[in-house]
Amino acid sequence: MAAFGLPDPGMARSSLHLADFVGTWRVERQITDQIGPHGRFSGTARFAPQAAGLSYHEAGMLHLGDGPALAAERRYLWRADGKSIVVDFEDGRPFHRFDPRHSPATARHDCAPDLYLVRYDLGSWPKWQVEWRVTGPRKDYRMVTVYL
Repeated sequence: MAAFGLPDPGMARSSLHLADFVGTWRVERQITDQIGPHGRFSGTARFAPQAAGLSYHEAGMLHLGDGPALAAERRYLWRADGKSIVVDFEDGRPFHRFDPRHSPATARHDCAPDLYLVRYDLGSWPKWQVEWRVTGPRKDYRMVTVYL
């Protein structure tokens, strides 16, 4: 592990596994909303080992438009399934899966009437990025998160 919980910078992305995400990452997120205010998030994400895989806990400050900064957090469970990584909601409901051997790796989550498309870019490991494109009757935004 390198400083700040990052894996060895020389690691080839084709060899990434669930355990390579363990540690604390700095998170910077930009939200470009076509309907509501634009936003940004700055904080940390911690991947911690647990029996079922890795718990993901993200915490930081969210700024939406000109409004005041808000404390924000989210939690997920990441687990290995063969060569794929499965991401579940904290309560165990399925969210999506991706193959870390491919960059970009794409997935989708249907949450009728909304559609969530995700793209994991691991090509500059250990810096990596996740881009969400979310559309629906009352949603139309792009969210790009960089992990450092």
